[in-house]
Amino acid sequence: MAAISVPAWGQEQVDGDEAPVAAIIVSGLPVTRGDDVYSATEIAIDPSRTVENALRDVPGLQQFRRSDARSANPTSQGITLRGLGGNASSRALLVLDGVPQADPFGGWVAWPGYDALALKSARITRGGGSVTDGQGAISGTIELFSDTVGDRIELGAAYGSRNSVDTDLLFGRELGQGQLTISANYARGDGFIPIIEGQRGTVDRPAEYEQAGLAVRFVAPLTDNVELQSNVRAFTDDRERGFAFSENHNDGADASIRLVDRTSDWQWSALAYVQIRNFDVSFGGVADDRNSVNRVFEQYSVPSTGLGARFEVRPPVGDNVELRIGGDWRRTEGTTNENFFFLDDDTPQRSRRAGGSTATYGGFVEASLQASDTLVLTGGGRVDFWSIDDGFRKEIELINPFPGSVRTDEMFANRSDTEFTGRGGFAYDLSGPLTFRGAAYLGWRLPTLNELFRPFRVGSDATAANELLEPERVKGAELGLDWESGIATFGITAFYNQLDNAVANVTLASGPGVFPGVGFVASDGTYSQRQNLDAIKSKGIEIDAAFNLGELVDGLTLRAAYAYVDAEVDGSGDAPAVDGFRPAQVPRHNASGSLVWEKEDGTGASLSARYAGQQFEDDVNILSLADALTIDGRMALAVTDRLLVETRVENLLDARVEAAVSSNGIIERAFPRTFWVGLRVKIE
Repeated sequence: MAAISVPAWGQEQVDGDEAPVAAIIVSGLPVTRGDDVYSATEIAIDPSRTVENALRDVPGLQQFRRSDARSANPTSQGITLRGLGGNASSRALLVLDGVPQADPFGGWVAWPGYDALALKSARITRGGGSVTDGQGAISGTIELFSDTVGDRIELGAAYGSRNSVDTDLLFGRELGQGQLTISANYARGDGFIPIIEGQRGTVDRPAEYEQAGLAVRFVAPLTDNVELQSNVRAFTDDRERGFAFSENHNDGADASIRLVDRTSDWQWSALAYVQIRNFDVSFGGVADDRNSVNRVFEQYSVPSTGLGARFEVRPPVGDNVELRIGGDWRRTEGTTNENFFFLDDDTPQRSRRAGGSTATYGGFVEASLQASDTLVLTGGGRVDFWSIDDGFRKEIELINPFPGSVRTDEMFANRSDTEFTGRGGFAYDLSGPLTFRGAAYLGWRLPTLNELFRPFRVGSDATAANELLEPERVKGAELGLDWESGIATFGITAFYNQLDNAVANVTLASGPGVFPGVGFVASDGTYSQRQNLDAIKSKGIEIDAAFNLGELVDGLTLRAAYAYVDAEVDGSGDAPAVDGFRPAQVPRHNASGSLVWEKEDGTGASLSARYAGQQFEDDVNILSLADALTIDGRMALAVTDRLLVETRVENLLDARVEAAVSSNGIIERAFPRTFWVGLRVKIE
């Protein structure tokens, strides 16, 4: 296990003779011996960066596209690990204080809803088969932990290139033995033009964004042993994609309540939560010369709800054994409301409604054994029942010759089945700081409502949904070495994964033409459908290293990480056209590094670099996205113990980070060079 520290003003500092580690705040039950068996990285959350971009520094952890939440379509921001990509739904499970964070309809993540100032740390566990976390963690689990802020009021404000504003507020109060935390964030910007210079036309313009979030957390003891944790979070997110008819809007609210007993012999936790979401998005068809654009598709309302509950108990079974027993339930439901076949006067000819619900119920058992002074063994399994219910699709005419007439009215058969999840492994202490570990696992993921029922467009390319998708199933194994001394940590892991029934966007035809589920596709566009591939096979190596260089310069740390992923599609069954190709949006090489110097008062400087290798836009590996190296920097000066002045730069060399390329060669880039200057104030 590698630990990465990103020192920041107001966070705890490590002593000069200790390794740089993230101070992990466990808001639920404590970690077990068995957690050391698996490949994991721990990072501290730096409040000067977004949570999304802090996680990007973990090689092998990626979103479907390289652009971030300021310019990406929010429906493309699923998160995954180990090259198990292929579409925009998350194949890694993201949780905040135990609550799943993926959108209940689409499986993507609404990153603008998180305020880094209120979060302390993150733990990234690579590899699937997490029996305690449930379905969805087929490539790994990312856990976010809230900070314990005490009595504290902190304000931050920064102004950046292209009239960008980024502000946040943290308010903490100890109320008796309880803790109240309120955090808020707001960001906006005039944006940049996503289409690269030289390919732009008169329709291209800066992609504006405006985003805000508010979170309230209250923690208090109910008894000497039992703690109550309650959370409420809301956010709003408006973005444009850089031309008319490309706007999208995303709103959400979450609430959860958890009871935790960490101190009794019988440790236990009980959690219940609700997620409410609604988004709308418009798609414009741009002419080849990029001098005209028309609306071609509009999802004007996509409401969804997620409900869930989880219980876990850890009975006392001996000093050398840790046992976890529990179960969970999750239900999602949602509907997409769409207009399409637009006329030149922006009048839609047809309307479509589609949606349904999914549910999973599961129970698990996992045990860890300290077999000897040098050997830890762990293993567990779970059984889940799943169902896809009430699926439907209905299309009606909106204008003449028969307005209101029903063209399609389908009700899809309910489906259900059971799935098994399991994992096990060992950690063997070879000699003091060196540990040898290994693990194997089985896991699965249920298709999202988005994959089952919602079509979408990117430029002229259209992708249809598929209500007959089957669950994805992963099997994998890994071996690794961890080394930890007083000043450094190092970890290396070799892995192999096979994702059967992988859901991917499979290209079926080229335009022009009218295709089922999406309507008309122009001559420069392609028609695809979500389908289950035979498998995605992925193997590779992950390396993490962190060093405390305090003996050279007080407060100096160095971090470096690298991931090599060799992923290949097995499409020999229903998708022979993609057999042997690399999955879309999966690079072979990812690397990152940072050099950070920071004093206890917050004064300091940092330089970080991130490299993403070449990857393909499409499943048939024709459209290539070039590799990219970006460099970020930060300098901060503590004027007083309450006032910090900082400057930052993103993408210092203004590297062209290609985020998408259309079938006619139009390239979209991620964020260009951006300068920031800001103040951070502690009121108390």
